[in-house]
Order: sequence, then structure tokens, then C-alpha cells
Amino acid sequence: MQQTFKAADAANRLLAWYDRHHRDLPWRVSPPMARDGVVADPYHVWLSEVMLQQTTVQAVKPYFHRFLSLWPKVTDLAAADTEEVMKAWAGLGYYARARNLKKCAEAVAGNHQGVFPDTEEGLKALPGIGDYTAAAVAAIAFNRQSAVLDGNVERVVSRLHAIDTPLPTAKPQMRALVAKMTPADRPGDFAQGMMDLGATICTPKRPACALCPFNDICTALKTADPETFPRKAARKDKPLRVGAAFVASCPEGAVYLRKRVETGLLGGMTEVPGTAWTARIDGETSVEAQPFAAGWEPCGTITHVFTHFELRLSVYRANVANRNKSGNGWWEPLASLEEQALPTVMKKAIAQAIPHAFRGKRDRTREPRNT
Repeated sequence: MQQTFKAADAANRLLAWYDRHHRDLPWRVSPPMARDGVVADPYHVWLSEVMLQQTTVQAVKPYFHRFLSLWPKVTDLAAADTEEVMKAWAGLGYYARARNLKKCAEAVAGNHQGVFPDTEEGLKALPGIGDYTAAAVAAIAFNRQSAVLDGNVERVVSRLHAIDTPLPTAKPQMRALVAKMTPADRPGDFAQGMMDLGATICTPKRPACALCPFNDICTALKTADPETFPRKAARKDKPLRVGAAFVASCPEGAVYLRKRVETGLLGGMTEVPGTAWTARIDGETSVEAQPFAAGWEPCGTITHVFTHFELRLSVYRANVANRNKSGNGWWEPLASLEEQALPTVMKKAIAQAIPHAFRGKRDRTREPRNT
């Protein structure tokens, strides 16, 4: 017979499991470290949580180390050049996060003497920090009894209670259940334990239910198929947008780049010249949309999927002898392309025109579908 669910019992089970099976992550103070007196650094917690949004742990690790090597403290990040921050972020996706990261660091340095607020309310007043990040930083860095709800936690809770309401409608219900389970003692470890359980045991496909500390009180396991939770609303087809990208190279081995406007999609990032992205299938995708006269020739089409639409770019290339071009563009040597703030869609366009541009290296981060 299924045991009666008790929030305190569930929390104790989870913490006992976390003590034995926690993941060792570079931004985390593990239970053994905590017992030795190590405390979480709010800057590390905040930085990792922002990076981990819609991005895998493995992808984030090198970026986390890179940021700390460049800007060891939040005040260092606040004083950094925005362009350098965008370059360091390039490939991680969701570029609004990088812009908000810089603004938040500036706010902490300028308005809080370099010290993060220690409450959810104070954290949410900072640029780019919403409900999830505020709760996570408050719980993990400041031991606040905050309900932390990310994708992994949603999966665990939805299965534990067999919540039939689809996401995102079910979020308030899930948050209330997590709040009830979150203990006053070790709320940060509880939050991280729930994340680890969802990432390693209560996985989207083929969950290892036999190893789960909740297996005898999990409603989905007893009454349904856990893989069917969380329920999700029917997904709508993504609309298609089209455009053109123009990759100009020169005999000296450089590519013509320019900077996008600061606002909007991929704001402030580096790009090759191109057209606007339009929903009109007969939009400006031909060579007639060229940014300047050159011997442009078609070299194929690339596709990139963003959160809200699919983009299809016709790519053109040209070898240009005269490097004097107007506007805010510049010629970037192929050898330093990897160092530029190029979003993945632009890397795809360049690689389509110049297959050896990135020296055969793949973008290891597998940039997520982004906005």
C-alpha cells in the first residue's frame, strides 16, 4: 500500500539521498565542504544559475571557469567592457542573459557595495533576476527557505503527485508543493538535491525509479507511467522566417563583420552583413539584397531554430580585394574568429561559406534554441 505523503518525511529522504549522491559541481558547496565550514559564494551561485538557464551543466562548466578567471568578483564583472563580456558568453545562447548579467553586476557593485541582497525580494529588484533565480540564490547562497522550481524540480514534483494539469498552468501548484516540502534547515541543499534527483534519477526518459528515494510514495509510479509527466500543452508549430547572410572574405584571410544593434534579438552581438528576418517567404533572400557590390555567389542555405521561430538563411560568399568598407564593420582574421561574440547562427553562416573558418572545431556548447 502506498504510504501517506508527508512533506517533512519527503524532505528528510531527499536530503539523505543528496548527502550520498550529490553531484560535485564547480560552483557548489557540497555537504562535506559545508561540514568543513565552507560557505557558498553568492557571486558563484548567481553566475552559475544565470548560465544554467536552458543550458546543460556540461556546457556551462567551461564558461563558468572562464568568467571567474576573467572576473573573479562581481565588482570585476561590473567594471568589465560589455563587448568583452559578450565575447566570453558567445556560444552559450540566450544572449539577453549576458546583457542582464552585466547590468546586474553593475547594480550590485554600484547600489549594494558589491554585496548581493540576501532575500528573494531584494534579489528580484536586480536587473535580469526573476522568481526562479531569486529563489535559487536566496536558498543556496543565503539559506533562505525559498521554493526553487526549475525544469528538473517540476519533473520530480509532477510525478510525485501525478499532477495532471499541463505546464505552464501547473507552475503555481508545483511551487506551492515545493514550498511545503522545503525545510527550514538546509533549504539550499534541498533545492540542489531536487535538481540532482531530476537530472540523474527522475530523468525525462527511462527514469531509474528503483533508485529513487521517493519510489514508494510516488503517485505516478504507482498509478500511471512516470514518463508521461509533467503534462504539457500541445506544442504549436514554429513560424518560419527567412533572410540572407553575406560572408565576405579577403585574400589576407579575414572576414567582414559588423555589430548588431544593442536592442532586440541577439542585441550587441557580432554578425556578418545580412537582411532583416521576415515571415514573408518571398522576402529579400536573393543576391539583390547585397550589402555592397562584390562577386557574390550562392553557397547554400542554413537553418537555425530559435525559441519562437525557425530561421532559414540563404548564404552568399564573395572574395573582396578592396577591404575599405563603410559602416560599423571591420575585417576579422580567421585566426581570431573564435574570440568574437558570434552567435551560433552566424557561425553556421560563416562555416557554410568558408568551411575551414573555424579550423574544423565544433561548437561544443550546442547552443540552445534561444531568444
